[in-house]
Amino acid sequence: MTLIEHYIDGRRVGSPATFEDHSPIDWSKIADVARGDGETAEAAVAAAVRAFPDWAALGAAGRATYLRRLADLIDANVDRLAEIECRDMAMLLRSLKARVISRGARNYRAYADLAEEHSERVWESNGTRNRVLRMPSGPAVVITPWNAPFMLSTWKTAPALAAGSTVVLKPAEWSPHGCSVLADLVDEAGFPPGVFNIVQGIGEEVGAALTADRRVRRISFTGSPEAARHIGVAAARNIVPFTGELGGKNPFLVFDDADLDAAARKAAGQSADAGQVCLAGTRLLVQESVRDAFLDRFHRFTDEHVLGDPRDDATTVSPLIHPDHLARVQGFVERARVNGDRIVRGGKVWRDGGLWYEPTLVEPRSNDSEIVQYEVFGPVLTFQTFRDEADGVRLANSTPYGLSGIIYTSSEERATRVGRLVRAGTVWANTFLVRDLTAPFGGIGISGIGREGGDYALDFYSDLKTLQILEGTTS
Repeated sequence: MTLIEHYIDGRRVGSPATFEDHSPIDWSKIADVARGDGETAEAAVAAAVRAFPDWAALGAAGRATYLRRLADLIDANVDRLAEIECRDMAMLLRSLKARVISRGARNYRAYADLAEEHSERVWESNGTRNRVLRMPSGPAVVITPWNAPFMLSTWKTAPALAAGSTVVLKPAEWSPHGCSVLADLVDEAGFPPGVFNIVQGIGEEVGAALTADRRVRRISFTGSPEAARHIGVAAARNIVPFTGELGGKNPFLVFDDADLDAAARKAAGQSADAGQVCLAGTRLLVQESVRDAFLDRFHRFTDEHVLGDPRDDATTVSPLIHPDHLARVQGFVERARVNGDRIVRGGKVWRDGGLWYEPTLVEPRSNDSEIVQYEVFGPVLTFQTFRDEADGVRLANSTPYGLSGIIYTSSEERATRVGRLVRAGTVWANTFLVRDLTAPFGGIGISGIGREGGDYALDFYSDLKTLQILEGTTS
């Protein structure tokens, strides 16, 4: 049986205690995993502190060499990483092979390029020549979620490393295997010891110890608002900048001038990968005049879903990650039923003993219903109608979240107008999940704080300095 250990200061390190990692596909045991504690956290941060000065001194070009080497190794291991990730968290294997794992390589290359290509702002004022410098900030703690863990770990660690920070990565305990393989590739790429460290364990134990360490200079987290509140308190105590991407309850607006086939097909697709996608448009908001026409199409496309083994190319809906998460999703739907919300379709476990949940559509009796206002993170959508543009925008902005939004309309003017009014970090019109790595990414409200992506991430992992020199100063 595999043992997944920590990776600290360039070597594998165990812990006295372990926990088990199971596959959502059949709940078979994948590995025993080292269960880190305060001592583990201390060792990892100490390693990152020791490695920081030399890593920072390499400069953007020197660090880029390592990042590009790591990207090449990811590309050479796409199939192996995809199979590991599929077994560990049950994302569709074809998606992992086609785009998700290779996105990890793209992340490292993109940030290597961005850091190297950065131009300092230079200007003259008040008799001085001014420039803004980026200084590497110091050791960073990165905490990633259980959905798409490999890719999201690269998304966070790439800008940190490119900016000159050293990293301690804490993966989610429900899907740690892919991140452990990332440590192997980091080692193969020849990174100096202590630059990249991975600590396994339970969030309330080792995660809390990492975020409370005063030597940590940046914290980046993706997960729930509840966990982020605890991390934010720890960051505030130490005056440490903190970013959090905290999920969404995202509106999917369909106007009466939309291509209803395209809109309904995309809406039905929000249940793919069991709906465990933070950006998914889970609140279907459809103009009243096309209610029935849209629903007819939505049901037809949803009927095409295939629940099954994510390693099978025919499968579109994979199992949920963990029995506890299945219970959470079930709980939302059952409370909705009791609340008087109408279960239009689905609303039950697909197969006894498995973690699959049927694609579900709920028509709430009120916009205040729990299932409208809070993230379910499963293949569960809500359906509401709106009268006109203003009513649609009002409903779109009626939850405490603000991560993403989707708009379907044939009018570019309406797409622009409504897109400006929807309060979300990212809004798509007539498409979904198209990402430019240089664009800012993050949420509004309880969907998050701060931004990732492009120069926004590089600035986060840097301390910015203004250097002013009196004009006429000579060497």
